[in-house]
Amino acid sequence: MIHRTISQYLTHVASKFPVVVLTGPRQSGKTTLVEKLFSYKAYVSLEDPDVRDFALTDPRGFLNQYKEGAIIDEAQNVPSLFSYIQTRVDQSKKDGEFVLTGSQNFSLVEGISQSLAGRAAVAHLLPLSIEELISDNETVENPFTFIQKGFYPRVYDKNIPATDWFKSYINTYLERDVRKITNIYDLSKFQLFLKLCAGRIGQLLNMSSLASDCGVTHSTINSWISILEASFVVFLLRPHHKNFNKRLVKQPKLYFYDTGLASHLLGLHKSEDLVSHYMRGALFENFVVADLIKQRYNQGRESNLNFWRDNHGHEVDVVISAGENLIPLEIKSSQTISSEQFKSLSYWYELTGKKNDGYLVYAGNASQERTMGRVMSWKDLYKINNSS
Repeated sequence: MIHRTISQYLTHVASKFPVVVLTGPRQSGKTTLVEKLFSYKAYVSLEDPDVRDFALTDPRGFLNQYKEGAIIDEAQNVPSLFSYIQTRVDQSKKDGEFVLTGSQNFSLVEGISQSLAGRAAVAHLLPLSIEELISDNETVENPFTFIQKGFYPRVYDKNIPATDWFKSYINTYLERDVRKITNIYDLSKFQLFLKLCAGRIGQLLNMSSLASDCGVTHSTINSWISILEASFVVFLLRPHHKNFNKRLVKQPKLYFYDTGLASHLLGLHKSEDLVSHYMRGALFENFVVADLIKQRYNQGRESNLNFWRDNHGHEVDVVISAGENLIPLEIKSSQTISSEQFKSLSYWYELTGKKNDGYLVYAGNASQERTMGRVMSWKDLYKINNSS
């Protein structure tokens, strides 16, 4: 099993809170991780229909089976259980009594906010980070191998061809999760919507355009985007609010949590397919932004990322908020560096009056210090958030 960086945070909060909640997409490794970290606890899954029925019809009797607490997997399947867990932990006053996991963020967060506020520490486990894979002795020199293959642990643990795995994953996701969250009668349109989203990675979210291309209403697209966010398929990167006396765009940009899933939706079945593909740059950008978010979540922190763009087209790919400081990042998919690639950073320096505090992240393997800013290899990406 590949060591997960978030382990340290989870064991820490289990000594401070009566309930630990771990959310994340299906197959990101939640169950495997909590069973390893809390092996002394009983494990029960609310995916099992018989167990779920027991928890629904006799919640007190269900919880009384676990005198020392338990790991409750897919807890969002019985949201009414949260109130009974609240009563139990308020009486027992034990830290780390229950560990809850779930793959539908909306249902879990809603239940926690209503019943377990102040009693639960919430963390998010995404697919593997670059740091986790490299620490596991992966010796890939080309980031596009990772981008196409994706970061789901099972692909690496079982050496499953990414194409086979994602085909099964998408079918399972559509049949199980999507239909649990909402009534979608035409799955073919939703599948088209997924593919169209993959083709818009790194672009400003235009719901009207998506609605037109899918043949559905604007409100339907809005609902579908919310479903993808709740099930950890996509995330929206918001524009930074500080305008520096400039008019700014207001729409967020769209990214996938896993570039392997996006690559599969785009029909990219081997890393060589990305060499000249029109989405090469967008996928590399997605790869970098998603990894920065993984780093924050693995530390038990919220995302501190935005992007900046004015209405004249000047843009900085990522702005990291580090206290009072704003750290700009430019992302380039090339494996060589030229002075032209610092153009956006130079504009930012001129605008803010701060010099050379940014990063240019690229697909090469050597990090460098340059007068225009720090050149950061994708392999060293973890060093950025560790310093912010």
